[in-house]
Amino acid sequence: MVEIFKLAAEAIRGSLARKKAGRNLTVFGDDVFLVSYPRSGNTWTRFLIANLAHPNEPTNFANIESRIPEIYLFPDRVLLNLPRPRILKSHECFDPRYKRVIHIVRDPRDVAVSHYYYSKKRRTIADDFRIEEYVPRFLAGNLTRTMERYGCWNDHVLSWLALREGHRNFLALRYEDMLENTGRELAKIGSFLDTDLSRETVMRAVELSSSTQMRRMEKEQSREWKLTKGTRQDRPFIRNATSGIWKSVLPSASVLAIESAWGPLMVSLGYSLTQPQTISQTLFEIAPYSSRSDATVAGGEASRKR
Repeated sequence: MVEIFKLAAEAIRGSLARKKAGRNLTVFGDDVFLVSYPRSGNTWTRFLIANLAHPNEPTNFANIESRIPEIYLFPDRVLLNLPRPRILKSHECFDPRYKRVIHIVRDPRDVAVSHYYYSKKRRTIADDFRIEEYVPRFLAGNLTRTMERYGCWNDHVLSWLALREGHRNFLALRYEDMLENTGRELAKIGSFLDTDLSRETVMRAVELSSSTQMRRMEKEQSREWKLTKGTRQDRPFIRNATSGIWKSVLPSASVLAIESAWGPLMVSLGYSLTQPQTISQTLFEIAPYSSRSDATVAGGEASRKR
């Protein structure tokens, strides 16, 4: 009987050792978390930061997980062995253990489109599944069992902004601002990380992390990268890498559904609506996104222009 208990204990330990960290991650006070709702530019931002830290050793899909790993791909015991302070990718809703956070938000209409094509890449929906059927599931936040843990876009974003607004250890970024002036936004990240950077270092990281470079590397390494090796190789992970693609992809009814559900938060983040009159009165006032960002940028940088 004792031997049976020993074998059972060993089996449990082995299972825990193989289980991916996720929300059960051991968190240290000096960890920096790169947080976003899925398909909001997190991977691109990882490349930018990694290339910032390793300008002479360019980051690619073969080494990104050793530099800024995703917490869903490795057991906790593996992540515990990383040098500190760690920078980690997460899609979790608000977690009070995350003391230093870089938060990225993206227009949910573009997020919906990106999710739709990524679901086809991962074979979770058929090729003939229509996007107008997909959007209601996106709004409900139940696209997959994993996505159910994150909730819908609105709840996920609000969980962070409502509870960390104005904190000096919380940097709020918009994907669209990063596209508009990548160097400027990356310099903010460098300042947040207390990194003394030259303009040359920042621009080199921007160049090494361009969508053209990342598409080229994906073609060469997608069969080896943990996130894409089991997915369809005829559909890219790095797609348009632009903003506003929803205008040519989403049917008007789907756009209206998203704006009706999440309009107040979208407006507060600087996203204009096609039909502003669809917004219902909220129970509380949401602070403009620019005020959130300005409060967190070291040195009191001026408000971003909209």
